[in-house]
Amino acid sequence: MVVVADSGFAALDLLSGVRHHVCMITRLRLDANLFRPAPRRRPAQRGRPPMKGAALPKLDKVLKSKKTDWTSLVVSQWYNAQQRTLLVATGTAVWYHAGQPPVPIRWVLVRDPSGAHEPSAFLSTDLDATPAAILGWLVSRWRVETTFQEVRTHLGVETQRQWSDLAILRTTPALLGLFSLITVWADELARTTNTTVRPNATAWYCKREPTFSDAIAAVRRVLWALPNLSPSRQPGETITISTKLVNRLFQTLSMAA
Repeated sequence: MVVVADSGFAALDLLSGVRHHVCMITRLRLDANLFRPAPRRRPAQRGRPPMKGAALPKLDKVLKSKKTDWTSLVVSQWYNAQQRTLLVATGTAVWYHAGQPPVPIRWVLVRDPSGAHEPSAFLSTDLDATPAAILGWLVSRWRVETTFQEVRTHLGVETQRQWSDLAILRTTPALLGLFSLITVWADELARTTNTTVRPNATAWYCKREPTFSDAIAAVRRVLWALPNLSPSRQPGETITISTKLVNRLFQTLSMAA
C-alpha cells in the first residue's frame, strides 16, 4: 500500500511506526538532518548501539553543489502541465533527529529547468522506489485534492447541516457521485453536441482549460434552456426578447448559481 500525504505527515515517529506496513510518500525539508546508515556493531563493543552514521550534506547544499548528478525525467501533469522535463537527484539516507527514531528513506530532489517552480524534495520509506514512481504517485494525489476542493466549493461537501450521522454518510457519497455525473455529462456534451464547454476566464484569473465550474455551467444551460424550461400556462402579457439576450441570461445564471 502506498500512502501519499502532504508535509504535515512528515513526522519521524509516524514514519517509523508505519514504514514496515506501507510506503509513505511525502515532502521533505531541504534542511533535514540526513545521515549514513549506522555502522555495524563490533564484537565486544560496549555502550549503546549507534543509531546513525556520518552526517550527509543537507539537501539545500546538494541543490547548489556542482558535483550533484542530475538526471532528466519527463513527468506528466506536473503542476497543470501536460508533460514537463524535470531534473532529479536521488539517494538513500537515514533521517534522524534527537529524541526521535531514525528512519531510512529515499530522498528525491527535484529542480525545474524552466524556473517556473521552486526546487523541492520528497521522501519515500520504500528505498527501492524509483524517482519516476515517487513523482507519479505525488501527481495522482494532486488530482484527488482538486476533486475534494471542487465538490466542496460547488456542491457543498462538508457544509451539510444534518444532525444525523447516517444522513451525512448518505449525502457525501451522493454529492461525490453527482460530481462524476456532471463531469461525464459535460464531456459528452462537448463531444456529441454543439454545446461548448469553454473556460470562463476573467481579467484577474486567466485559464486555458475548462474546470468543474465551467462543466456544471454547461450542464445547467442545457437543463434550463427551452424546451426543457416549460413556459407558463396562464395567459398574460408577453415580452419578446432576443435569443442572444436569453442565451446571455442563461450563461450569467449558470455561472452564478
